[in-house]
Amino acid sequence: AKNLVAKYTDIILIAGRYEGIDARVNKIFKGDVVSVGPFVLTGGEVPAMVVVDACARHVEGVLGTYESLEEERTASPEMYTRPEILEWKGKKYRVPKVLLGGDHKKIEEWRKAKITLPQKS
Repeated sequence: AKNLVAKYTDIILIAGRYEGIDARVNKIFKGDVVSVGPFVLTGGEVPAMVVVDACARHVEGVLGTYESLEEERTASPEMYTRPEILEWKGKKYRVPKVLLGGDHKKIEEWRKAKITLPQKS
């Protein structure tokens, strides 16, 4: 996405269907082919939205701050929001205490311990 935004001022996405796009289209328009991953979907609309979102992040003013622009992110299997205690069918599910204590070093250590690398298909 970063390279696309750096290379072009305007981007037109043509979403493929089933087996892709007629090869003549690329010969006529001499476009770049972009893939979002090694998997098969029913159409190209969702991958096109992924490309739009990824490119938009690199356009100045789209994100609030430069720090919001992350190039890589590891997946954590555990994400917590509010409320602090979620009750479901009589059972209480709590946010881990370390996340509530305000000690950013301990929180970062907890997150690093939970990190998993993205799996390849």
